[in-house]
Amino acid sequence: MPSADAMPAAPTAGVDAALAHALRLLDTQPALAAEQAEAVLEVVAGHPGAVLIQGMAANAQGAFERAEGILQPLVQAQPGAAQAWLALARAQAGRGRRASAKTSVQHALRLQPAAADAWLALADLHFEDGDEDAANAAYLRHVQTSARNPDLMRAADALAQGDVPAAETWLRARLARHPTDVAALRMLAELAARLGRNDEAIALLEQVLARAPGFAAARQHLAIVLNRGNRHAEALAELDTLLTQDPDNAALRNLHAVVQGKLGDFDAALADYEAVLAQAPTQWTVWLGYGHALKTAGRTPDAVAAYRRAIALQPGFGSAWWSLANLKTVRFDAGDIAAMRAQLARVDLDDDARLQFEFALGKALEDAGEDAEAFAHYARGNALRRRQLPYDAAMGRERTRRAMRTYSAEFFAARAGSGCAAPDPIFVVGMPRAGSTLIEQILSSHPQVEGTMELPAIIAITRELRQRDGNPETTSYHDVLARLPPAELAALGQDYLRRAQPQRREGRPLFIDKMPNNFAHVGLIHAILPNAKIIDARRHPLACGFSNFKQHFARGQAFSYDLADFGHYYADYVALMAHFDTVLPGRIHRVFHEDMVEDTEAQVRALLDHCGLAFDARCLRFFENNRAVRTASSEQVRRPINREGVDQWRRFEPWLGALKEALGPVLAHYPAVPPAAVLPIWC
Repeated sequence: MPSADAMPAAPTAGVDAALAHALRLLDTQPALAAEQAEAVLEVVAGHPGAVLIQGMAANAQGAFERAEGILQPLVQAQPGAAQAWLALARAQAGRGRRASAKTSVQHALRLQPAAADAWLALADLHFEDGDEDAANAAYLRHVQTSARNPDLMRAADALAQGDVPAAETWLRARLARHPTDVAALRMLAELAARLGRNDEAIALLEQVLARAPGFAAARQHLAIVLNRGNRHAEALAELDTLLTQDPDNAALRNLHAVVQGKLGDFDAALADYEAVLAQAPTQWTVWLGYGHALKTAGRTPDAVAAYRRAIALQPGFGSAWWSLANLKTVRFDAGDIAAMRAQLARVDLDDDARLQFEFALGKALEDAGEDAEAFAHYARGNALRRRQLPYDAAMGRERTRRAMRTYSAEFFAARAGSGCAAPDPIFVVGMPRAGSTLIEQILSSHPQVEGTMELPAIIAITRELRQRDGNPETTSYHDVLARLPPAELAALGQDYLRRAQPQRREGRPLFIDKMPNNFAHVGLIHAILPNAKIIDARRHPLACGFSNFKQHFARGQAFSYDLADFGHYYADYVALMAHFDTVLPGRIHRVFHEDMVEDTEAQVRALLDHCGLAFDARCLRFFENNRAVRTASSEQVRRPINREGVDQWRRFEPWLGALKEALGPVLAHYPAVPPAAVLPIWC
């Protein structure tokens, strides 16, 4: 866009208006812009602003030789016109004369060192010449000087106001004109990440870093998005690069600790947290993360101290109070209960903090024997969380029906011999809070088996299968899977193993994936990993339902925040597992929690036998296993089995009517399965 450095404009308002109109036309109708400039030149011969627009219009139309012919005389006549030098550089670059283009753009930058578009043009020229260091330096100068770019300012304002469509419009318009603008690409990646379009965000950020590897903000954002997408090993590599350059950056070190924990390296995570807290001892959110890592590593007293430190720094920090309650072994005293009541009395407490206080106070009152009031607090916490995570039980039931229709005996017979033959995974599936962590702890006490975590790999594969159809919001991945040839089934199995590999730190032959929600994907698991073992952890529906109702999960499990929703979900789970028992007889080994409590050795022997493992007495002393445990049951599985939780729900039975009604015949027949004709899913 021409500016005052292109010589004084003609004194007439009409000429000014005509030039302004021509400028607006440049991006979308460059031929009309050129005509408008020609009209000005008929009135004011040699007007430098009009000549510049002619040259810019020729560039926009790809007529680079004509553009150079217009612009070369202009810069000779107006050597102080930075924008003319930049336009000339673009014409020369378009003709493949990059050396001349560099000279011209450098001339523009001597005249206007803060010209962001000139730095971008120079960076592109260096990049095309393979001069990566020079390109990186120029792109970083472009980022620094882009802070006042009108398009990016408009996009940033729109993002700050939550107007995502407007921000995207501004950014895409900018990138249509300047597709290598790394500042705009990074902002578009931020927008994509906000909308949950993680893959798009990652692709944009990788594009940015290919050109500007020193763009630290983009690399940090990439690490954040990779971590969010459960690509933890890749996130760690990006953070390692950043920390090499900025080792004292507390925010980077804290994120590094989080990622190390997700990869199971808790010694490294704890060291990171301690380094951050040495720099910033008043950061209560860091104390919370430190407490989580300590809890997972089995250092419970230290975890309690960390959570208490977070609370001392910020008494309204609901996450720290709930984390204490979630240890299951902490007993709150009268002072704690009074402090939580005081926080709940605040009118300015946000919903996230309030619901965590409701769950924590419910646990404190349950321990104190105040059952009615405890349940009331659980109910209020659930109601708040359900508003944040709505659940459609009818839609969930229809998804289960679709799976049952897809995965028939004929479906599996047609695919016999397909999939990846590796026997490595042991899937522990079922409802949350049904004893899966205990089963994992028992199995991981065997020298042939490694415990990992609730791996997101299967769910990620289902998401990618939906995306293959081009309409992931409405596509059933079961339909996509049914169309795949045998070779692709094997590839999916290998892909699962690749995704799980970063969590396999001990090199044992078998490993456990205890994502409970994988029960919904048993059909996929058998199709792609036919030799994997599948264990169904099952618990009395009222015990399981109440245990879920008083649990605030870190993420997901939307069905658990309403008793009726949970009952419908549990009934659908029973129906789906019964279906797989019919079409894949013997494929799934079921462990009833109550049986494990009553006759542990018999259940452990049967479990090991199903997994093809010799009996090992260490599996009976699972509580001596000092491995990291990352679930809400982490403290419970570090003690010998007891009956403490088996009948705890009975104290709350007067308030479980909605759960009983939703369960229907599934409750009456437990532990057996009702006849198919009366299962709620077909009613």
